Amino acid sequence: MAHSPNRIPSLDGFRAISILLVAYGHLCGTHRFPVSTVDYARSLGDVAHLGVLVFFVISGFLITSLLMSEREKTGSISLKQFYFRRVLRIFPAFYALILVVFLASLPGWISLNGRDFAFALTYTINYDAHRSWQVGHLWSLSIEEQFYLLWPLVLLALRERRALVVAIVAIFAAPLVRAGISWIHRGHPHSPLYGMIVFPAMCDYLATGCALALLRPWLLAQGWYARLTASPWLLVTVPVILMITRFSNHALVLLVCSPLLNVCVALLIESSTRHDRTLAGRFLNWKPVAFIGVLSYSLYLWQQLFLDRDSNQWINAFPQNIAFAVVAALLSYFLIERSFLRFRRRLEHATRLPMHTDSVGSVTDTRELVAERAVDTSAGNPPVV
Repeated sequence: MAHSPNRIPSLDGFRAISILLVAYGHLCGTHRFPVSTVDYARSLGDVAHLGVLVFFVISGFLITSLLMSEREKTGSISLKQFYFRRVLRIFPAFYALILVVFLASLPGWISLNGRDFAFALTYTINYDAHRSWQVGHLWSLSIEEQFYLLWPLVLLALRERRALVVAIVAIFAAPLVRAGISWIHRGHPHSPLYGMIVFPAMCDYLATGCALALLRPWLLAQGWYARLTASPWLLVTVPVILMITRFSNHALVLLVCSPLLNVCVALLIESSTRHDRTLAGRFLNWKPVAFIGVLSYSLYLWQQLFLDRDSNQWINAFPQNIAFAVVAALLSYFLIERSFLRFRRRLEHATRLPMHTDSVGSVTDTRELVAERAVDTSAGNPPVV
């Protein structure tokens, strides 16, 4: 199976699975959908949240690969170029969504207040315990933006070895924070932390992806690692992940099993990217599946408006709510995302930078940027619950 040199195989497929898990979780309980929220909770647990966590691991892996590749090729990391690419990749579609929900709130079609907009516009809505449904899913994008702000500085200041120590500490510290918050909630239902998803409690998933990227050169030289990631027995990690997800509402599971879930997800990502000709690899790289992954950022942004289980409006009822979400995502992708991607390439070509590092860690000469690529794989932004 041929792949573009600007893409890592299978990652778009992982994005597709992530956004489909989120969409399913949000569909459950919507008007006329056959699965209720009670049935959803009793089945595999919060698989929508699992989709977010997988996206976090992917994001940490991609961003760290990008930064390491840039340092290898140029000797340094340009924070200016990094933030420039992130802004043009994320901001346009995001602020288009904010504009739409603002306009919809004026005639009262949706209920939002100034607090919602203040937290959403500043990418801090994960610290708003009372966020409204229509913008509440942006908590994970807020965590992503906080990660984008902090991690390049860490990698620039500490370099790879010390940054790896920071990532490993985060992998084991964040579950402690989550377990502590869970305990506080049980004993103090009116705790100010209730409903908040603070960055220190979620950074282990991103840190897992970062650690995978930092350790990968060493790991790939180890025979045991090559055998492990090529073994069909690695599929056993899938039921392990689902079992942890099913019982993730227990503080002990959060504390003990979160690192195991992170490792399982990282191993699946490693295996699928290096062995894309297996049955699983062919599925993840199948064009319809990969396109859903390419569309995942727009789907993530817009699905929340239509998959609303608290609304009995026709637009929020199954199955037309799915159709509206997909149409909105397609419009966002083709009219906004791709337009700004082309704009970014033109700017990069005009500056005649000696090297450009794309989002999957591959480096291309600026002359190659003249050619338009059909898809952009720089999402790295999770769908959220």
